[in-house]
Amino acid sequence: MPRVLPGEIDTLLALRANGKLLVGRERVTLLEAVIAYGSITKAAEIAGFSYKTAWDAVNAINNLLPRQAFITHTGGPKGGGVEVTPEGRRLLSTFRRLEAKLGQISSAIATEGLETDDFSFLTLTMKLSARNALHCSIIEIRPAPVNVEVILQVSPGVVISAIVTNASVGELSLVPDKSVLALVNASSVMLAPAAQALRVSARNKILGRVLDRFEGGSEAEVAMDIGRGKTMTSIMTTESADAAGVVKGAEVCAIFLSSNVILASD
Repeated sequence: MPRVLPGEIDTLLALRANGKLLVGRERVTLLEAVIAYGSITKAAEIAGFSYKTAWDAVNAINNLLPRQAFITHTGGPKGGGVEVTPEGRRLLSTFRRLEAKLGQISSAIATEGLETDDFSFLTLTMKLSARNALHCSIIEIRPAPVNVEVILQVSPGVVISAIVTNASVGELSLVPDKSVLALVNASSVMLAPAAQALRVSARNKILGRVLDRFEGGSEAEVAMDIGRGKTMTSIMTTESADAAGVVKGAEVCAIFLSSNVILASD
């Protein structure tokens, strides 16, 4: 006989891209508030987020999608704003349809029961700790006896490289034109004034503009716009950030080694 479950079953849907959270119920609530108010500050207040948490969610969604879901604007009489693109609206619509379908399934489970006691399929997830997760496309794979250099396009005009082993190329099935996730720890990203970028030997150098700087004791977390709705985050000492002239609106260069880039693939 099926096992009948008393009461209602609450379902929690989360969409992940290459193992990293893209949107869940809280982020969708934020997205809806952004559509309604056109402001991250107001949307955060309505959705019950801190401003920084809301800002991080916006950046994470943009970085994980091939096309940006949010477009942010700085300055202006209202101090800037944000708009949701058609890609963002499609994401919202898709999430709500899936959530409704999942709700129907859970209601059926609650009233009709299950033939099995195995709930493991409801909780299978993967979590990644890297602060920067960028959706990329492989441009070229340059083989070598031990390590392989993989050239990646983050967005038009922004190219980075990663060093992986020959074994990893096979295990991840890396080939040109394949979409992958490039992971870079925020602590591995150094920032320097844009004018100094040419004097640094690191393989990866991305020019951009400081969007915001968050202070936390002796450390500073810096969000940088690298174009096409993509962002990069760096964590450094406040002393280093001050020395590099890291202030909101400043033109800077994000610098990190190819060996600091980790690739994830389906």
